[in-house]
Amino acid sequence: MSRSIKIYIGILLLVLIGTIVYDSTQPKPINWMPTYDVKDKIPFGLYVLDHELPHLLKGRTLVKKNLTPYEYLESLYDYDSLVNNYTVKGCLLNINEYSGIDSQSVKEMDYFVSHGNSVFLSSKEFPEELLDSLHIKMAGDFKYSDSIFNWVANPKIGNKKYNLLEGVGNNYFSKIDTLNTTVLGYQSGDSTRVNFIRIKYKSGEVYLHTQPAAFTNFHLLKKDHYRYAEKVLSYIPKGDVTWFVKGQNGEVISDSPVQYILSQPALKWAWYLFLIGMLVFILFNVKRKQRIVPIITPLNNTTIDFAKSIGNLYYQEGDHDNIINKKIIYFLERIRNEYLIDTTRLDDEFIKKLHLKSGKELADIKKAVFLINMHRKSPHNSIGEDLIQINNAIEKLIEKN
Repeated sequence: MSRSIKIYIGILLLVLIGTIVYDSTQPKPINWMPTYDVKDKIPFGLYVLDHELPHLLKGRTLVKKNLTPYEYLESLYDYDSLVNNYTVKGCLLNINEYSGIDSQSVKEMDYFVSHGNSVFLSSKEFPEELLDSLHIKMAGDFKYSDSIFNWVANPKIGNKKYNLLEGVGNNYFSKIDTLNTTVLGYQSGDSTRVNFIRIKYKSGEVYLHTQPAAFTNFHLLKKDHYRYAEKVLSYIPKGDVTWFVKGQNGEVISDSPVQYILSQPALKWAWYLFLIGMLVFILFNVKRKQRIVPIITPLNNTTIDFAKSIGNLYYQEGDHDNIINKKIIYFLERIRNEYLIDTTRLDDEFIKKLHLKSGKELADIKKAVFLINMHRKSPHNSIGEDLIQINNAIEKLIEKN
C-alpha cells in the first residue's frame, strides 16, 4: 500500500471519528413524521391518545383491536346460525392521517351500521366507496395553511375556536346530503368550511371528521386543544367503542438491512462517510491507472424513429387502450408542469382553472375532460375512432396559439 493511500485512509478515519463524537453529543432532532402510531411519542403519534382515550370517552367501554374492521366483524358473525341474529353492537372508531380502510371493511361497516350501530372516522381523506354510498363529496382549499381554526357547531358545548398549528389538513366536505346529514363542526380556510358531520345511514349513524391532527400528541398536550378533541369525541354514542389500530400499533418493520444504521444519526453519518471515502479511493485509483480510451463515434439519435415504431406497433396490434392511456398521462403531466394545476380530479373546478390559465376555448376543454372521464369509466375495449377523438381533443389543448 502506497504512502499516499495511507494518508487518505488516516484522514478519513479522523474525520469519521470526529463526526461520530460530534453527533453523539448533539440532541436528537425532533421527528415530525405523521405516523399516527399509538406507541410513538413523537409530535404526530397517538401515544397520548392511547392513554387518554378512556377518559375522553366518558361512560363508554373501549376496546382496542389490531385488526381491520373486516377481520373483526367477520370473526363475530355466526354463519352456522339459520336465523340472522346480528348481535354486534356499539361504535367503530378509527383515527389516521389517511384512511387505510379497505373496500371489504367498508362493506362490513355498511352492514354493521344498517343494524343500528355507528362508525366514527377521523381522517384527511376517506374511501371513495364510503363517500359515494353516503352521497358526500370532499374538496380542498387551494391555499394550504399550517394554522387552521376548528370549532364545533353546537353552542351548548361551547363555540370556542381552537387554532391547530401543525399537521392540519385543508380538506373539507363540499357536498352533503342535507336530508340525512347534520353539520357538527367547522374549520377556517378560504371561507368557513364544514369538517365534522353526522350522517343518518339506514338504521345507524356515521361520523366523519377531517382533522385527525387534533388527536395527536402535539395537540392533546395543549390544554385548549385537548378540549376540542374532547368535544368532538363527545358525539360518539354511549356503549361499546372498538378502536381499530391496524398498521398503527408499531408492527410495521422495514425490510432494509441498514434501517437501524440510518435511524441513528452517528451511524448514519459514519455510513455516508464510508461510502464517500470508498468513492474517493476508487476515483483516485482509476485516475492513476486508467488506460487511454479510444474515441468511439456516438450512435445517431434514433429516439423519434423508435417512438414512431412503438406507436405503429401498438396501433397495428389494436392496442388502442394503451395508446389512449399514454396520451392521457402525457397530457395531464404537461398540465401539471406548465400550469401548476392539480389533475387528481377532472371536474368543473379543474376545467375552470385550465380555461383561465391556458386561454383555451372552454368547449374544447370540456370535450377533452369528458372524453378522458368516459374512457376511464368505460370497459377497456376502445376502438380506433375513440383513439382519434381523444387525440384530436387533447391536441387542440396543447398546441401553441
